[in-house]
Amino acid sequence: MSDQELARDLGFLEAYTLGLGTMIGAGIFVLPGIVAESAGPASMISFAIGGVVALLAALSLSELATGMPKAGGSYYYVNHALGSFFGTIVGWGMWAGLMFATAFYMLGFGQYLLNQPSEALPVILAGLAMASLLVAINYRGVKETGSLQNVIVIALVGLILVFIVVGLMNIDTELLSPFVREGEGWPVVAATAGTVFVTFIGFEVIATSAEEINDPGRNLPLSMIAAVVTPTILYVLVMLVSTGTLPVPELAASDVPVADVAAAAAGTFGAITVGGFTVEFAVVGSVIMIVGAILATISSANASILSAARVNFAMGRDRILTNWLNQIHDRYRTPYRAILATGAVILALIASPLPIDTLADVASFMFLITYGLVHAAVIVLRRADPDKYEPDFRIPSVLYPIVPILGGLACLGVMFQMEWEVQAIGAGIVIVGIAWYQFYAKEKAISTTLIGEAVAPDTGETGGDDVYRVVVPVSNPETERPLIRYAAASASGRAGAAELVAVNVIEVPPQTSLAQIEFEEERVENQRALLENARDIAEDVDVAVKTRAIVGRNAGETILSVLGEEDANHVLLGWAGERRRRDVLFGSTIDPLLERAPCDVTLVKEPATSLEDIVTLAGEGPHAAASARRAGELRRAFPDSTLTLLNVQPEPDAEDDVEVDPAEDGRDTIADVATAAGLEDGEYEPRVIVGDDVRETLVDTVTEYDTVCVGATGTSAVAQALYGSIPQTIVEQSDGTVIMARGENRAPRTVRQALIQRLGGRPAEIEPIE
Repeated sequence: MSDQELARDLGFLEAYTLGLGTMIGAGIFVLPGIVAESAGPASMISFAIGGVVALLAALSLSELATGMPKAGGSYYYVNHALGSFFGTIVGWGMWAGLMFATAFYMLGFGQYLLNQPSEALPVILAGLAMASLLVAINYRGVKETGSLQNVIVIALVGLILVFIVVGLMNIDTELLSPFVREGEGWPVVAATAGTVFVTFIGFEVIATSAEEINDPGRNLPLSMIAAVVTPTILYVLVMLVSTGTLPVPELAASDVPVADVAAAAAGTFGAITVGGFTVEFAVVGSVIMIVGAILATISSANASILSAARVNFAMGRDRILTNWLNQIHDRYRTPYRAILATGAVILALIASPLPIDTLADVASFMFLITYGLVHAAVIVLRRADPDKYEPDFRIPSVLYPIVPILGGLACLGVMFQMEWEVQAIGAGIVIVGIAWYQFYAKEKAISTTLIGEAVAPDTGETGGDDVYRVVVPVSNPETERPLIRYAAASASGRAGAAELVAVNVIEVPPQTSLAQIEFEEERVENQRALLENARDIAEDVDVAVKTRAIVGRNAGETILSVLGEEDANHVLLGWAGERRRRDVLFGSTIDPLLERAPCDVTLVKEPATSLEDIVTLAGEGPHAAASARRAGELRRAFPDSTLTLLNVQPEPDAEDDVEVDPAEDGRDTIADVATAAGLEDGEYEPRVIVGDDVRETLVDTVTEYDTVCVGATGTSAVAQALYGSIPQTIVEQSDGTVIMARGENRAPRTVRQALIQRLGGRPAEIEPIE
């Protein structure tokens, strides 16, 4: 059996918004007041410095992540390049940094929700309540949080762009002088860069998801760089607008600084009266930015909680942390203990006496340590040059070793400019990590070999040859044998080489790292047994088989991806024959396949190990030929069976003057379908029935047969509504095997598909995995 794979279901857009969702958060809404008080108008330079430091780190991280695409991000790279001592320091540092950052986000949430200082009790209580809710959501494992976060990010970027455009029209340049606060000088600008660095840790979330990124050599560095450059530009412009709209003392004293700036800028447009009601633009601008800030802080905190749990898992995988923390919930399939532990510390930090700016500073400090060691890891790996270290992206030769050296020095420089209290807390966390290593992890940590198992297995390019491939998703041992035999019948009916691809997908929620499935021994063992059995069955029917064990977010979308990777001609899968929810037609796994699979699709209800009487509906539907083709393949695979091509014609209208012979029309239709399906005359028996009610006659007739093949009605949104008509009625009333077939669907790409392909590097026919 092939090694277990992790579904790569993040393209450029998904990875970019994942990182941007963390970075377009509390920083851009809460920090303007804090940093303006420290560095005045020059605080925009602090954001630029933070962006440059983050960009250098993103380049080094991109090389490491494409060479070691494993969950855990910077922790994993440092641990496998520099050893478990530094790995322990970085692991503890990242975990702490994400928790401090989340506490910072939650206090920012409370500030904007209540328009009160961060130390006010109502703000703290609001932060505690929202943090508890987010922990509960991640504990429960709600799939929809990822899609919601993308919507929030897009909305926030739009709001910020409007804020900048309106603000730039109302800047008072006199407020920008003096640019650098008197008596403070440029050192305070560098120190403030440490404070704002918390806003740039979002690209780390991309690295921690490296195993899940499609075409990582292209998409990972592009998404990281874009996720750094975008907020850097936005932050600089937001600070320019903020310090150019409100005096620094007023900005520093505000609990909702961006909302106050928006009110001042929008207020220049006055008010408008509609229906007797006067609407002031100042109020509208303020309210919009408050709503944006609330959404942003929630989005950032949710992403950080999720990322923190993944760091826990990566440390547990290397035995630096106990795996007790990484156990998966039996029902929700989430690392609930890690989420609860992370949540408990976050709540404690929110309730602690630490000021909001100190929380941000400590988070920044821990990630600056992390990225300093990341730069060192790149140099170590380049010099060591292990055999298997072949990153898809390398820092260009003209920039190496300038990038890692300059990046490491920049991290150290910013750290040394930060407040001594922040340095003391950061040093304390490092000491805890060292002590943990010395007394727990030193004897238990797995000895690493720089890269080893971190390199993702290469499945190889299988497309572009003359092999006819049938993909068979298997999940039920009771139906596995007949499904593989049916697939073998399809493959064996081809003149050239043929191959089956047996696939099993284990689904996990977004709160769980895909690699974390290794802790669910029962599910992994079931997957292994299914695929080993598939090999045995394929050997019995004398057909080549390839097995793929995959862990993914959504089985249907993952199978779609497999079809593109394998250049599949046909996918055949079992079907329960019923829909369980009102929003699906055949099932959450099957619906996307029927709609978007570029190859033939066959659904099988109640597959039997032996077939006797096979009937296929030979009508004028778009997939009648595909149905007849499947029926013919089964007829050849089961020599003792019979095949009937059935056509039902309506009784001719007595008032119609035109002579019509419905039986002859039926025979002609059957002949056309048989020809399109490649059936010879002796392979089937034509049967035409003329009746008053075509539907009733058809349904009653097919019950005489033990196996019924029917073509899908269509694939458009309108045609899908017809799936519940004749085919669904046949499924409901038939006690035997029912096969629904849909032919090849290589439709022209939509604009969305073309953009996804261009930006994400996916095969043109495959929709994005979400």
